[in-house]
Amino acid sequence: MKCELLAPAGDLEKLKFAFHYGADAVYIGGQNYSLRANAKNFSLEDMKEAVSFAHEKNKKVYVTVNIIFHEEDREGLKEYLIELSKIKVDAVIVSDVGVISLINEEHIPLEIHISTQSSVLNAKAAKYYKDLGVKRIVLAREAKKEDIAKIKKETGLELECFVHGAMCTSFSGRCILSNVLTNRDANRGGCAQICRWTFENEENPLFSMTSKDLNMISHLEEMMAIGVNSFKVEGRMRGIYYIATVILTYRRLIDKVLNHTITDKDRVYAEKILNRCANRDSSPQFFETLPTEKEQYFLGREEVSNQDFLGLVLEYDAKNQKVWIEERNLFQVGDVVEFFGPNIETFSYTIHTIENEANEMISIANHPGEKLALPMEKPLEKYDMMRVKIVDK
Repeated sequence: MKCELLAPAGDLEKLKFAFHYGADAVYIGGQNYSLRANAKNFSLEDMKEAVSFAHEKNKKVYVTVNIIFHEEDREGLKEYLIELSKIKVDAVIVSDVGVISLINEEHIPLEIHISTQSSVLNAKAAKYYKDLGVKRIVLAREAKKEDIAKIKKETGLELECFVHGAMCTSFSGRCILSNVLTNRDANRGGCAQICRWTFENEENPLFSMTSKDLNMISHLEEMMAIGVNSFKVEGRMRGIYYIATVILTYRRLIDKVLNHTITDKDRVYAEKILNRCANRDSSPQFFETLPTEKEQYFLGREEVSNQDFLGLVLEYDAKNQKVWIEERNLFQVGDVVEFFGPNIETFSYTIHTIENEANEMISIANHPGEKLALPMEKPLEKYDMMRVKIVDK
């Protein structure tokens, strides 16, 4: 069974990196009607470029139209959906039945996927949407293995499940904490992530109610066996390093599962890479059982962004055996780093010399954005990346 690997893309650059690192499809948001209003998002012109780029590579683009619509939000919606159909996006992801009705009534040729914001957890609800012409359900993050299997068996719908990324402390899309405390509507793209705030009271001065992240690398075979069609990674607000690392990790694991070559060593290595990439701990959450206090943060939580992403490969000079990179974080002579990319095996490298564009040798790289050269016998490709050495494979 072929399983789609679905990546987030907050802008065109992230979309191209997602495809380069192994995604089969991406989901994006427009500048209206999307639940990630604070992302850069896509203009209609951006979407045209994105769809053209994707289709040339035989890949897909899904567009989120998944806010909960108030009356004033409906203005311009019909025209927007018609434009999406003209651009030939591969599907729209919706949560409001009013959007489905509009697409059907106006005969707008768009494939419809139900958003996780609709919190579908049972076959009866899935059948309801199927009768409305929906092709795929993005199941609620709270779906258990038994739920997924029964929905698949009784409906035959395509099922999309989150496999990695942030969880919602509430049912996704049903939270009003942001509305109450900041006057930003979480259900119309303005979530202020109140659940990640730290609150004070007399007994627990650093109380929070944050869920740890989702990580399903230990259950990929089971998900395939019960009929999950698309493995979805959360993170339209994330950067290119996170997208490249997570997508490449899942791409290689999925391919090994399909080829029956995956080992426990592969899973352990992937776990270390993914845990280093994010700034929160992770777990399978609801898949096998209800989460406990071990899957949540209540006291003493820290979220520290790392500086593992050291450089982006710009070009490889085969004649002079050097690689030119764009520096992203500090590194220096003597550091042991590693290079990774979609078409190379990850390998370790000790930095002996650093050369700048003026052909000067420097001992420390501490100007992010600077173009620098390292001696390199192994050929590298544009958009490969250099990072802090994480762990031996």
